[in-house]
Amino acid sequence: MLIWKDSYSIDMDLIDTQHKHLFDIGNQAYSLLKNGLKVDKYDEIIVIIEDLRSYTKYHFKCEEEYMLQVNYSGYEDQKKEHDAFIKKIDAIRLYDIDRNQQKYIEDLLGFIFNWILEHILQKDKLIMS
Repeated sequence: MLIWKDSYSIDMDLIDTQHKHLFDIGNQAYSLLKNGLKVDKYDEIIVIIEDLRSYTKYHFKCEEEYMLQVNYSGYEDQKKEHDAFIKKIDAIRLYDIDRNQQKYIEDLLGFIFNWILEHILQKDKLIMS
């Protein structure tokens, strides 16, 4: 489970609010993973993936527009990472989810948390420095 801390802020309210929503999506996946009472989690996994897909596309667009607006020198690298993230989400095969739902949630959760730790908390923080 991820809990937002002020130290995660990049000091831009719009982007910080969007990052908090990505934390929420990750925590939805975490709650689903820990729900031992629900055997078939397929539909909930699909909802989380769709939310992640649509929200990150929206968020990346906002973030990239802001980086261009402030002439951020790391824009190209950020854009490449954003595009790779979207490509990975778009490549998800529904068959893979249904084969082993619990493992899939674990993998998805790892992907989201890794993105937060490596991209948001390291690379996005450079935008405002």
